[in-house]
Formats: sequence, structure tokens, C-alpha cells
Amino acid sequence: MEWSLRSAEELAIALHAGEVTSTELTDEAIARIERDDKAINAICVPDFDRARAAAREADAARARGEDRPLLGIPVTVKESYNIAGLPTTWGLPQFADYVPAEDALPVARLKAAGAVVLGKTNVPPMLGDLQSANEIYGVTNNPWDPTRTPGGSSGGSAAALAAGFGALSIGSDIGGSLRNPAHFCGVYAHKPTLGLVANRGHVPPPTPALPFDRDLAVVGPMARTARDLALLLDVMAGADPLTLGVAFDLALPPARHERLGDFRVLVLEDHPLMPTGSAVRDAIHRVSDALTDAGARVEWHSPLLPDPVDAAVLYMELLLSTLAAGFPEAAYEQMRVHAATFAPDDRSLDAARMRGAVFSQRDWIAATSRRELHRQGWRELFAQFDVVVAPITPTPAFPHDPNPDMGSRRIDIDGVEYPFGDQLVWAGTATMPGLPATAVPAGRSPEGLPVGVQLIGPMFEDRTPLRLAELLEERIGGFVAPE
Repeated sequence: MEWSLRSAEELAIALHAGEVTSTELTDEAIARIERDDKAINAICVPDFDRARAAAREADAARARGEDRPLLGIPVTVKESYNIAGLPTTWGLPQFADYVPAEDALPVARLKAAGAVVLGKTNVPPMLGDLQSANEIYGVTNNPWDPTRTPGGSSGGSAAALAAGFGALSIGSDIGGSLRNPAHFCGVYAHKPTLGLVANRGHVPPPTPALPFDRDLAVVGPMARTARDLALLLDVMAGADPLTLGVAFDLALPPARHERLGDFRVLVLEDHPLMPTGSAVRDAIHRVSDALTDAGARVEWHSPLLPDPVDAAVLYMELLLSTLAAGFPEAAYEQMRVHAATFAPDDRSLDAARMRGAVFSQRDWIAATSRRELHRQGWRELFAQFDVVVAPITPTPAFPHDPNPDMGSRRIDIDGVEYPFGDQLVWAGTATMPGLPATAVPAGRSPEGLPVGVQLIGPMFEDRTPLRLAELLEERIGGFVAPE
């Protein structure tokens, strides 16, 4: 029996029943990687010797009567997480030999839960692309079509899951980097509420692994089923024991509903600044039809929705404020000069990006005050709705684009080209206010590529979109292995 495409939940049941050992699961996963990953290039840093040792220890622990949530289950980890003894490069050649001395906190939590780490998955440089390729490890291909990207920046993790290289993976998200690859590869991912999962040790080299909350950025789970997402989130979630964890214990509220027909759902199909392609539009309708057929209350418009144009502009400002903080002084000076060329009343996304890149502390405080107004708007909306269904990006996976200048790239949406970076407006819908969002498979494009949607939930009510994801999986299906 082949186990590599089974869910973590199924593997846990089989391990508990003695139907298989962790050693057998790990050997099978390694054999599959060695056979298939040459064409995909998802696992950029294998750690097979230590994985086999961890599997043997997991089997011994189970023989002693131990049982932990992930005991003996093979997993992968995004390259950007520190793992003691393995390189952490963030795709930067100058740090090809950088090896941290300790695990990132999310990795330590995986290991404490009994997971067997097979290795690390590929990323773009500084996690700054919707593709996953770098000079050190090369290009990662989409398992559904090797001429296309698996997405980024957690593209290696999504490709690994789709190919059966481990049952679970962990990634990160500031511009859709969990949701976009899940959508492109036909798997599940969850962007947690901002601050729900401590991210210590998910830092670019050679930054010290100290407690640090980067604005907008989260780390989170990826899986092949919605139930596995919830399982992995429970393992990862919680405050850093060096900071808030000293005083606070986590107690997430339960999902608002258990039945599909009880959900109140707002569906967003269009954005004023970016069209939705036909394949994604079909997926949105597939989900809305399933909800309607089950008796859920589904609406397509609401005056409670915070202004999406102002939200997108604010997201771009805050995003570039965070990203540009680490740019070299010369690059910052160029952006400062460029930002001055935009009129003060220019509300374009280009102007927002340049303004945000050179925000003063005064500017940033004003922007965060605007963000709080948006958050209050979402609170009012979620008093009337439980979940918002929206696109993740406008299209299925696009062909590899080696152009390093993202500012000059274009994305083809039903035969019309648009600025590449503007597609992030859908990622920012949940990211800017810090809301949880679950990426779920929702069918195939006419070309046979996976298409997903995101389920956006109320702040710190992560179990609500996760439960809806599980119910939709039962209703319309979920992960299907690439043909």
C-alpha cells in the first residue's frame, strides 16, 4: 500500500493501529522524493539521515506508549525557517553557507509534536516573488505543469504536498505566500490571524533568532486536507514563551457553525483595481452554488464591506513600508526620489508602493490608524456574516517568468495584460487588517490546472473558516493528485 498521498490524519490512525511504522512512511517518502523531485525541484535541502533517525525514535516512542499529535508523520519545512544544522539562505547566494544553531520556534513545535522533518522546500530570494526560484537551488516547477510556477514564496512546500513529499508543510505569508501556492498547486493553506503563531527563527540570515513581530507577516500550515490544516495549526499556534507566552494561554473560540447550511457568507467576485479571470470566477461560483444548495445564506454585495480601493492602497503602503526597511541605503534613496514625483492626491497602487517604501514614523502611525478603521469595519461586517469568499489571485498558475524586474512584468488575465504586482490586492484583502484566511481547492481550469479560493474569517476566529473549508471539502471535493 502506498501511503505518500494519504492525509496526516489517516497516517496517524494507521500508525496508532500498527498498520505501518514511521520508518516505513519515511522511507517511502524519501524514495518518492528521490524518484520524482528531479522534475519538480521542491526539496532544496534534504535531511534524510536525520529524518530516518527521527522516524526510528518515533517508532520507539510509540512502542513505549507515547502518542503525540504528529508522532512519526513525515513533513517538510519552508527553507526560510531556521533548522539547526541545515542552511537557511532565503535564496541569497551570499548566505549559501549560513547554518543556524537552533530551530525556529514553529519547527521546534513540530518536532515536539513528533513530526519527522524530511527537509526544506524552495523559495524565491528574500521570499519576494509569486514564483519559487533562486541562484542557489534553481527553479521549482508546478507538479501539474512543469512549464508553470507552483507559486511563491511557499511554492516549494505546495509543490511538495501536491507531489506526495510528506503529509504536511509549513510556510509563511505577507503577500499571499501561503495562499497563492496552495491555489496554484491544488492544496490547502491557512494564513492565521496576525500574531496567532509565534514566528521566532523565521528571519533572513544572519539575523539573530529573537522574538520579533514583522508587520503583516505570519507563518502557518499547509496540507492536503482541511482537517490536517486545523491539526497543524493547533500544533503551531500560541504566543512566544519568551514574550506574551509568559502570561497568556491560547484559547481560540470554536467555529461559529458546524453545518454548512448555517453559515452566512459574503461572496466577493470582483475588485475595482484588478479583474478576475474566468477560471477563478468559475471557482467562486462553484463554491457559492455549493453553499446555496446546502441552505447557507449567500450574498454578493454588502454596504458593510470596507472600501476595497482604500484597503488596497493602504495594504501596498504598509507592505512596502515593511519590505523596504531592509533595503540598502542607496536603493532607499532612489525610492525616496521616485516617491516625490507622485502627486499628493495620486491614489494609484504605484504611488502607494513608493510612498509606503519611504514612510516616516509619522506616516506609518497615520496608516496604522487608518488600518484600525478598516478593522472596525470588518468587525461590523462579521456581525452579519461568518465568512467572506474571495479570489486568491486572478488566474491559475502562470508560466515561469524569469524577468527579475517585477515592476515590468505583466500578468495575462483572459488575454489582457495587467501589472504583475497589482494582483496582490486579493492577498491584501485579508493581510492588511490581519484576518485569518483559508485557501481551499475549488476545481480545475479548462486547461486542467488547479483553482482555489480563500475563505476569510473574523480576527482570532480561525476555526470558523477552517470548519467551512472542511465542510466544502466534503461537498465539492478537495485535493486531487496531479495526473
